[in-house]
Amino acid sequence: MMYRTVILLPAKEDIREAALWYNKKQKGLGKRFTFQVREKIHFIKRYPQANSVCYDDVRTAILSVFPFMIHYSIDNQTKTIIIIAVLHTSRNPELWRKRKQ
Repeated sequence: MMYRTVILLPAKEDIREAALWYNKKQKGLGKRFTFQVREKIHFIKRYPQANSVCYDDVRTAILSVFPFMIHYSIDNQTKTIIIIAVLHTSRNPELWRKRKQ
């Protein structure tokens, strides 16, 4: 059974900001970035346990082309994946902690 997904507002903002940044670098690159994010989220929905827990109950999934990690938690009772953040790998992973509170 596939899980449903909730993308928190700060994570949506992460995606939007990164896509805008990539579009400034090269036309169409932002679209490729958001496509990669969608593909990875689809994988997470099918295989939520595939990525290991990194902090508390938060798992991370690395995008294959772009240096970004999707930070998410799993609510097994409601079969929901909660996307907390989509951060560049060079950023401090502790940023997601502030979002969880």
